[in-house]
Amino acid sequence: MKKQREKHKNSTRELIGITKITDYSLVTPYGELVYFIIHPTNISVLSESSVSSRIYALMTVLKGIAEIEMLCLNSKENFDDNKEYLKKRMEEEENPIIRKLLMQDSTNLDRMQVQMATAREFLIIIRLKNEKESDVFPYLSRIEKSLKDQGFTAKRADNADNDRGTGIGKNFSIKQSQYFWAVA
Repeated sequence: MKKQREKHKNSTRELIGITKITDYSLVTPYGELVYFIIHPTNISVLSESSVSSRIYALMTVLKGIAEIEMLCLNSKENFDDNKEYLKKRMEEEENPIIRKLLMQDSTNLDRMQVQMATAREFLIIIRLKNEKESDVFPYLSRIEKSLKDQGFTAKRADNADNDRGTGIGKNFSIKQSQYFWAVA
């Protein structure tokens, strides 16, 4: 069982190009990637001036970092298959009472999907290339401090976050592959 699980990890790593996972990064043939997880602000409830201030804060962070990439992931909840199933069942169902119950289920799924729409995960990716190990941690700490100074709730992804983000060590299916963190 353990060998089978290890084989699964290796094939997943190969699939997304990871050669090594460190305590703070993913190492790929294209560089070492460090992820910062940014917890989003619900801007739909902010005033126009507050939204402008959040945009300015993000621009300030971006200007201070030379090599930066950004990634936005939707929540892991995917309602499309369930909604399609309910739609098909409503079309096939002859009993009006059952059809009404299916319609209510569909409406409830729509509500849940709207509530989950704000369940996004934002990542700032720093690609390290040929940096001296003694310079890496101070550089990453400055980036994290800059994010926090500008009012963002942020943390550097640790080993557990990297495992979760890449799907390594988890039950993996192609449908879930959209949740892999970018590594190329």
